[in-house]
Amino acid sequence: METVQIATRIGKTQSKKFQKIAQGLGITPSDALRMFIAEFNRQKGFWFLPNLTVKENKIEVESFETEEEALKFATNISMRQLKSEK
Repeated sequence: METVQIATRIGKTQSKKFQKIAQGLGITPSDALRMFIAEFNRQKGFWFLPNLTVKENKIEVESFETEEEALKFATNISMRQLKSEK
């Protein structure tokens, strides 16, 4: 399989969080991106939003049960962000 390199820029804080979460899941950031891209392509777009919780210094990732639940979560986050920017 021929491979290509994809580059993007993200903030330093986001990068550190991403690396820490990937490490907590036992994968590399590159693995996480490859997994995301493969599923994004398979689904032909976004399929769900992960819900990340930290319990007793362990990171747990849970997907939403339904698309409706994920949409409601994303809407609430967006509304809170918009209110905080005012």
